[in-house]
Amino acid sequence: MAKKAKKQKKDSGSTIVLNRNVRHEFFVEEKFEAGIALEGWEVKALRDGRVNIKDSYVHLKNGEAWLLACTINPLPTASTHITPEPMRSRKLLLHRSELDKLTGLVERKGYTLVATAMYWKKGRVKVEIGVAKGKKLHDKRATEKDRDWKRQQARILKHG
Repeated sequence: MAKKAKKQKKDSGSTIVLNRNVRHEFFVEEKFEAGIALEGWEVKALRDGRVNIKDSYVHLKNGEAWLLACTINPLPTASTHITPEPMRSRKLLLHRSELDKLTGLVERKGYTLVATAMYWKKGRVKVEIGVAKGKKLHDKRATEKDRDWKRQQARILKHG
């Protein structure tokens, strides 16, 4: 008998949204993957790509992690018996050890937690959290100068 080929879901491992602004504003030193507690209308909106995490950040409160300032716009076909709230706080699902490590970094070392990406993994929504330190204006300029120099090096090597 021939073996049946496994069906691959189109949404496994696919990116929903990236926060490209983070690399410009912060030095991201470490990344964590967290689940997120969502309502049904939010999952449908994510499948349609109606999310913005540009200004979102993570707040640690009472031993829990919360994603703030993440906007998920509801679909126009959302249910009539609920009132969707696009800017609500959403709980992030992390292990206790990860929460303790993040709490230590934020409280003692002055880091901030920002959302860098949102993606599908095995049919579930995951949020990538970056442990970051803010850049000063001169740091941003230096980063831009390095990027331009690397681009110029690549051109020189390519064309001889």
